[in-house]
Amino acid sequence: MVWEELAHAFLPDGDRLTLRRCGGEFEIRFNLVELMSSRGPVSEQAMAKLACRRIGRDAHVLIGGLGMGYTVRAVLDAIGPGARVTVAELVPEVIAWNRGALAHLACRPLDDPRVTVVNEDVARVIRPCGFDAILMDVDNGPQAVLFPANRFLYEADGVRLIVSGLRPGGVFVLWAADPSPGFERAVAAAGYACERRDITVPGETGVKHTIYLVQRGA
Repeated sequence: MVWEELAHAFLPDGDRLTLRRCGGEFEIRFNLVELMSSRGPVSEQAMAKLACRRIGRDAHVLIGGLGMGYTVRAVLDAIGPGARVTVAELVPEVIAWNRGALAHLACRPLDDPRVTVVNEDVARVIRPCGFDAILMDVDNGPQAVLFPANRFLYEADGVRLIVSGLRPGGVFVLWAADPSPGFERAVAAAGYACERRDITVPGETGVKHTIYLVQRGA
C-alpha cells in the first residue's frame, strides 16, 4: 500500500504540513519530517492521564497543540462533566482535519461541549492562574523544535510563563520525543523541579517518549 496525500497546510514562513493516509493509518508531516501519526498514541494518552491524576474532576485544562485529538480525548475521559478543556492550535487546517478526516480516530473529541478550540499560539492563551493543568505538545520536544517561535517555551522564561498560568497546585506537563537535559536545566533555572517519565511506544522496538511534569506549589 502507498501513502495518499489528503491535504496540505502552508505556514507563513513557507513550511508545509501534509496530511497523509495509508489504509487506516494517518500521518501529519512537517515538510519531510513526521510530526505525528495515528500509530499507538500511548505517550500522548499517558501525558493526559498523568496530568489528570493531579487535578480535580472539575478542572480547567489547557492543551497546547491539538495533534490528532488523542490527548484531548484522554483528558475528557479522565475529568468530570463540569470540567473545561481549552485547546490552542496555531494551524487552522489541523483543526479542520480533526473535524473531518481525523475525527474518528479519537471518537470526535471536538464535539464534546466541554471543549473550546482556539486558533491561536498557546503562549497567547495562557493567563495568570487560569488553569489547573497545562499540557504542551506543540513540537517534537525541546530536542527537536520544528517551529522556531516555540523555542522560548523550553527556556527558563518560557517555563515561568507556563507555570504562571497554573492555579496553585496545578501541573505543567510536556510531551517530548526524547529526554532533554537542556529543558531540565531550564526548569531548574526557573526555580522549579521536574519529574521525568519515559513511556515505551508499543510496536516500536527501543523507542520511548518522555513526559515531563512540573508542579506549581500550593
